[in-house]
Amino acid sequence: MTIDLLIRAGRVLCAATGRDGPGAVAVHDGRIVDAGDGAGARVVLDFPDGTLVPGLVDMHAHPARGGSKYGICPDRYMLPAGVTTALSQGDAGALTWPAYRDDVVRACRTRVRMALNLSARGEATPLACYGDPADVDVSACVDAIARAGDDIWGISVNLSRFSCGGTDPCWVLDRALEAAERSRRPILFGAREDVDWPVAEQIALLRPGDVVTYCYMASRNVLEARARVHPAARAARARGVLFDVGHGTAAYDPEVARIAIADGFPPDTVSSDMYVMHVGRPARHDLPFVISQLVEAGMPETEAFAAATMRPAALLGLAGEVGTLAPGACADLAVLHRSQDGWRALRTFRAGDPR
Repeated sequence: MTIDLLIRAGRVLCAATGRDGPGAVAVHDGRIVDAGDGAGARVVLDFPDGTLVPGLVDMHAHPARGGSKYGICPDRYMLPAGVTTALSQGDAGALTWPAYRDDVVRACRTRVRMALNLSARGEATPLACYGDPADVDVSACVDAIARAGDDIWGISVNLSRFSCGGTDPCWVLDRALEAAERSRRPILFGAREDVDWPVAEQIALLRPGDVVTYCYMASRNVLEARARVHPAARAARARGVLFDVGHGTAAYDPEVARIAIADGFPPDTVSSDMYVMHVGRPARHDLPFVISQLVEAGMPETEAFAAATMRPAALLGLAGEVGTLAPGACADLAVLHRSQDGWRALRTFRAGDPR
């Protein structure tokens, strides 16, 4: 067999297969192949100072090309940063999903999945997405999911004051849980501020497979008195609720992260919450940067990469297809370099792209 591409790197890191050391990955017909020493490859690329990893999987971001006040083009801003798969946190709702599907899911090189907004309008207006209770249409949400198949992973519900406006967050969560039960899909959940409704009471309502994002945010996080992990968070994890970083611009407190990790509560997934406010800022914000932040907070490096590759791939139903360098997997790859300001992407390879 003639190999299309052989990539050599000073370090090959894959949590799914346990690889961590110098090596190479061979690609043929868009798939990773077991090709021995790779002799006869059509193209050989060498990154002696790089780390080759599976294409990163961002469990909470805002990939969009119009139609969302938060959205940014994933091919322009995420793919060059090593992200080959991204989950949208509610950029579209039942009414706006068909346009989003055609303009983003089917048109972008980046693989995009959706956590459908409980609001039928998604984030299409500058107003609070649940500010008008009429937009919280459970039947429309369930019907859209039934028609979409695997393109829609689950349901997004953010109970923040900014998202709810004057609408009761308890009522919004009740509707979200109803939609989730009827559609048999998980929820990507953003909690209400603790002073309005204790976060412990909110996460007690979640089900196995639901994902709490912003888990290290200053005002709504997993800690009790900013000193230890709250028993309610541990109980939720024990029954199968998962916890995601959702870094964003104001949703990550490094001290909260440090305390939680030291107390044995690392995140299940590391995500960027990359959105329009990050574009044009002098400080870099992307998923490799967020991985660096979690390592700095005490998360072992290999675990941080697992939480941005293998684990979110499994949650999205893509285990074995992405998030791994195993033979037979899709050849979504990223080459990273670690410098003084953390991890940075050097090159991204999306299966099927010209070499």
